[in-house]
Amino acid sequence: MTKPELLAPAGDLECVKAALRFGADAVYVGGPQLQLRAQSAGMTMDDVAQAVALAHKAGKKLYVTVNCFVKDTEIDTLTDYGKALYELGVDAVIVSDLGAVATLRGAVPKLAVHISTQANCQNAATALAYYQMGVRRVVLAREMTISEIAEMRSRLPDDMEMEAFVHGAMCMAFSGRCFISSMLTGRSGNRGECTQPCRWGYALMEQKRPGEYFPLEETEHGTNIISSRDLNCLGILDRLQAAGVASYKIEGRMKTPFYVATVVGAYRRKIDGTATDEQLMRELNAISHRPYATGFYEEYLFKYNPDLQLPYVTECSFAGTVLKAEDGRFFMEQRGKFEVGDTLEVVSPNSLGLSFTVTHIEDEEGNAMESAPHAMQKVWVDCPYRLEAGDLIRKRLVFDEEK
Repeated sequence: MTKPELLAPAGDLECVKAALRFGADAVYVGGPQLQLRAQSAGMTMDDVAQAVALAHKAGKKLYVTVNCFVKDTEIDTLTDYGKALYELGVDAVIVSDLGAVATLRGAVPKLAVHISTQANCQNAATALAYYQMGVRRVVLAREMTISEIAEMRSRLPDDMEMEAFVHGAMCMAFSGRCFISSMLTGRSGNRGECTQPCRWGYALMEQKRPGEYFPLEETEHGTNIISSRDLNCLGILDRLQAAGVASYKIEGRMKTPFYVATVVGAYRRKIDGTATDEQLMRELNAISHRPYATGFYEEYLFKYNPDLQLPYVTECSFAGTVLKAEDGRFFMEQRGKFEVGDTLEVVSPNSLGLSFTVTHIEDEEGNAMESAPHAMQKVWVDCPYRLEAGDLIRKRLVFDEEK
C-alpha cells in the first residue's frame, strides 16, 4: 500500500522549515483571512509565498486553512483571496463553510478544496455531495471510529481521499464547534479566537454565600473535568491506513518549532518503520501534552474517568536551535535556560536518542559561561556529536527510571 501523507501544522516560517526538515509530506498554515486560529498563527501573503516556495523546493505541498464559518459581509472577499492563493502556488485550501466551498470552487476551479473537520463530515452521502462540487478530500469528523471510516471508504470513489487527525489537542465540543469561549468572553472559537476556557480552573460558590469560593478538586492535581486528553495514534496508524485514511494530520498551528519537529519526526519514523514504538513514545512524551488517548477511533474514547485526568505532562524543555556546528561543538540560539552539568538531548532527523552532559558554554565573544539564561542569546556549546544547522536541543526534566 502507498504510504499515507504526513501532514504537519505550522504557525510561522520557522515551523514550516522544521516540519519539512523532519519529514512532513505536506504542511498546512493559516493565511491573513478566515483561518481558525489566533491571529498570531495567521501568515501574511508574503509569508505564505515563502512557505509555498520552501515546500515546493523540498518536493512537498502547502495547504492554507480558510476554515472559519463565513459571514455575508465576508463571502465576496473569498473570490480575490482564492485567486491570490492559487497564483502563489498553494496546493489546496481547507474549508468548513458550505458557501465558502461553493464560492471558491466557482471562482478558482483549479484550486483544490479540502473539507475541514469543522464541517463534521462523517458519512458517505455528505462526502459525495462535496465530491459533486469538485472536492477530492475530506478531513473526517473527529468522532468517527475506525470501522465507520472503513465503511465510509467503501462507499466513496477511488479519487475521493480521506484525511484524519492522528495527534494533538482535542476539543470537548463536536468537532471543535464550541460556544463556551463566546459565552464567557465574547471571543468565538468558531472564528479563531478561542480563549480555551475548558482548560481554566473552576471553583464552587454557594448561592447565599457570594464571594466565598470552594475549590473543586478531583485529585491533588486539581480539576480538569472539561479538558480533554490529547490525541496520540502512534499505535494504530496501520489500522487507520487499512481503513482507507490517505493523510495523517497533526494538530498544532499554535505550537513551537520544537513541538512540530518532535512530533513530525516521531510519526515519520513510525511510517517508515525506522524506530520502535518505545523509542517514539519517549519522543512524544518529551513535549508538553495532556495525557494521551486514541480519541474515538477504537469504538469509544475509553471508559472516561475524570478522576484519572492529570494536568500537562512536561518531560523536556526546548533549549534552542542549532545554527551551525563544528567538530566538538555547536553554535545555537537559546530558547530555554540550561547550564553546565545539565543533560541535553539532540532532536534531529538524522539521529535518535543522542544525549550529552554540558561541560562548557561560551558567548559569541568566547567568554566562558556557567549558564545560558537569556532567551534568544547565541552561544557555543561543547558536544561530542557532529550536529547540523536546524537540529534542535532539549533539556530533559524527567529522567527514565532505569537511568
